Amino acid sequence: MTNLVVKFESLQQLYRAYMPFIKPIGMFVSCSQSFALGQELMISYQLPGSTQAHDFKGSVIWINPLGASGGRPAGIGVKILTEPDFHKHQIEQLLSGELASGDLTCTM
Repeated sequence: MTNLVVKFESLQQLYRAYMPFIKPIGMFVSCSQSFALGQELMISYQLPGSTQAHDFKGSVIWINPLGASGGRPAGIGVKILTEPDFHKHQIEQLLSGELASGDLTCTM
């Protein structure tokens, strides 16, 4: 199983990666590696301002190829499979003021 590590440096970066339209929760991971839809991964991520890493098992549900429209970065959307409520709470607590924003994200 592939392991990926993501460090979110800013709230804007986290906002662009968060996929609230995926139920129960999804996250975009910028990467240049090739993955297949449905492929399972282990991901470790660090939220802005934190030194603690959070881990989850996820499944690839979205692929942005190199050169995606709208200048979106290459990478994958991952549906969080383990402890989705925990990860959703952690992310949404930080993004509470950003979630109603109309800013572009990495996926839509």
